[in-house]
Amino acid sequence: MEEQKEHIGTRLLVAIASLLALLPFPLLYLLSDMLFPVVYHLARYRRKMVRKNLSNAFPEKSKRELIILEKAYYHHLCDYFVETVKTLQLSEEEIKQRMHFENPELLNNLMKDGSSCLVCLGHYGNWEWVPSIKLHLLPGVEAGLVYKQLHSFSFDQLFHEIRGRFGSLPIEKRSVLRTLVRKKKESQTIVVGFLSDQRPPRISDKYWTTFLNQDTPFQTGMEKIARGLSMSVVYLDIEKVKRGFYRGRFVTLSEDASMTENDSITEAYARLLEKTVLRSPALYLWSHNLWKFRKDG
Repeated sequence: MEEQKEHIGTRLLVAIASLLALLPFPLLYLLSDMLFPVVYHLARYRRKMVRKNLSNAFPEKSKRELIILEKAYYHHLCDYFVETVKTLQLSEEEIKQRMHFENPELLNNLMKDGSSCLVCLGHYGNWEWVPSIKLHLLPGVEAGLVYKQLHSFSFDQLFHEIRGRFGSLPIEKRSVLRTLVRKKKESQTIVVGFLSDQRPPRISDKYWTTFLNQDTPFQTGMEKIARGLSMSVVYLDIEKVKRGFYRGRFVTLSEDASMTENDSITEAYARLLEKTVLRSPALYLWSHNLWKFRKDG
């Protein structure tokens, strides 16, 4: 009975999201503008956490500057929501225009011998549009995005559908190693995106570095997988061109991770992500609790 309710809830949620996605972008952004006072002023969604993260990351900024940045973040968060829902109705041609990749040939060159590639990126811009990279890859090359399963079954299924919209394979993080080992045994070339700025579990291995003026733990699983499977590793630098339009540029971190020193790829990733965030801070996901654990805790 509970499972039946979950499936009914999922179908209803997807149906509502699909209807909402039929709205043109101008109306969706009007909805985003209307959502802002609800999320920011009424619901005060994670306001304390956002304010704390911003003040720690930018100690040099005045209170007024931080409030301006805080509001800009929530405006972008509302845009992210409507853009993500719109994905359900975007055509391949439109997503190519709105999520433009400057140099997909870099990925294709790294994989021309059949080797797979790992793409690390952060919760920045609109990461839900990144799986559209599948549309730019060589024939026969698969694409996937590693994700953490959501607590809500219905929302998890909705995002699963959104992330697979253009042919990419959503891979739950607990099965990513098993999936990649199987792909290698099958001689299947694949590009896999890792959102590598999620907070590591307390008991897991982690790499500590200074990130945005704070001691920050980074997950090491991404680098260990790449090293163990001799994958190339690339960073995706995302830039917001204007409302609803993003540009991505790939930067090679390693052509063969098995040849690198421990933690060198994770450190390089942290430095590039920090540079991306500092360029336009409002586009980062300040409401997630990346700094929950202390280095000496």
